[in-house]
Amino acid sequence: MLEIKELKSPPSLELFSELVELLQDAVAGGASIGWVQPPSTKEARNYWTEVLEAVGRGERMLLVATDNHVCAGAVQVLLGQKQNARHRGEVQKLMVHSQYRRRGIGQALIGAIEKAAAARGLTLLVLDVRSGDEAERLYRRCGYEFVGSIPGFLQSAGGGFDPTSIYYRRLAASGQA
Repeated sequence: MLEIKELKSPPSLELFSELVELLQDAVAGGASIGWVQPPSTKEARNYWTEVLEAVGRGERMLLVATDNHVCAGAVQVLLGQKQNARHRGEVQKLMVHSQYRRRGIGQALIGAIEKAAAARGLTLLVLDVRSGDEAERLYRRCGYEFVGSIPGFLQSAGGGFDPTSIYYRRLAASGQA
């Protein structure tokens, strides 16, 4: 059974290890989430440690999807830190493990992160995605509006450079954190 929870404290060692594997699996599967090649286990552990520290400082939100207590996916929102940006966040690092794709988990994670963001008082989410990726179609289905694209923005695993597409979605805030 799929369960999506916001992590607000350090996860169990088992879940932490599964997040490391999720990141490596996503990059190995071609996800454009900041790495050209899959990170080593040490690099992935360091990455998740930094994410969890940012969550602890209130700079980032992290939602994790589990299926029968096994990590199936994750998504983050980087929260605006400047006084004039506290109403917005940047959706980052939507990942669904290759064993769990095509089950609606990505869409469920987007819905959950939007709900959690609105509960914190955010009224605007922005994101960028490699142009043409499956994730781009997902964001459009979820109601994100295309703004434009930037050519040569992301380096690909093959050494070339790919364009990125910029999207946004307005939210109705449901409360304040």
